[in-house]
Amino acid sequence: MTFEVKSDILKPEDFKLEGDVKWCPGCGGHAVLAAIMKALPETNVKKENVVFVSGIGCSSRFPYYINTYGFHGLHGRAFAIASGIKVANPKLSVWVVTGDGDSMAIGGNHFIHILRRNINVNILLFNNKIYGLTKGQYSPTTPKGSITKTSPDGTIENPFLPGELAMGAQGTFYARVVDTNIQMMQDIFVKAARHKGTSLVEILQNCVIFNNKVHEEITGKEKRDENQLYLRHGKPMIFGKNSDKGIIQSGSKFVVVKIGENGVTKNDILIHDAHNPDDTRAYMLSRMTLPDYPVAMGVIRDWQSDIYESLLYSQIKNARKNSKIQSVDDLLNHGNTFRL
Repeated sequence: MTFEVKSDILKPEDFKLEGDVKWCPGCGGHAVLAAIMKALPETNVKKENVVFVSGIGCSSRFPYYINTYGFHGLHGRAFAIASGIKVANPKLSVWVVTGDGDSMAIGGNHFIHILRRNINVNILLFNNKIYGLTKGQYSPTTPKGSITKTSPDGTIENPFLPGELAMGAQGTFYARVVDTNIQMMQDIFVKAARHKGTSLVEILQNCVIFNNKVHEEITGKEKRDENQLYLRHGKPMIFGKNSDKGIIQSGSKFVVVKIGENGVTKNDILIHDAHNPDDTRAYMLSRMTLPDYPVAMGVIRDWQSDIYESLLYSQIKNARKNSKIQSVDDLLNHGNTFRL
């Protein structure tokens, strides 16, 4: 008699569910789903300890498409739900999947406070710069002047930059990826999972129906090498199809230079320090936009700080240690009591 030996090593297909994924054909969400299924086995977390939480939007259907525990919450409230789950059971690996509307508009307040508190959860922010589920209204990240269903003459609002908002909220981990590069997403998702504290990964995602090619200048095959700066900790900020361009700092500003011109060498190029406790340069990197600068990709900031739930449980432990009341029975029978 032979017995089948089941390996404890998870594979991407272990996270796959049967049934259709009901995103539009060509939606960037399909690539994100594939990347997270590849990344999760690398985190070495048991499948039954993984929870995906979402709010409302196209991105927020994510928990239906992955074989883990999931919670489909209310619009903008995924961060509050995830905070409660993580604080109640810190052993769980908690992921929030949200969109630029769900997180930056109705969920904006929860968004900045989960980052400020530094609760140990991972946030995947699908940024297609439009409201897709409700059919094409402009969102808080829609570029000023864009023609949409709700701005037929062009939106007159200044858009949020998620990274800028994250730095303002004292975020400890911020990264940016594109939905056209599954390997990049997989690598960054693993780094986000290993970070102790709130990790935010902004995904530049395409909405093929209502905002098609919104990131074309960044993701297009002929343009991506010139318009993306992929950051690696400890490595120079070099980009370009021929790796001949880089970033230097002049005063308080970044300057794009060409290596070999005007006496510029590789030694002059800035070295990326993702672990710097001073987030000034991370803030500047998060704000770089075309056409003046390439768009920064990869891990922009990864700084270790105190984790909310660790401090909370430490306080609870100390309170119990120094209290005469150790249970509800102790509380009910404490002090002046009335007995029949």
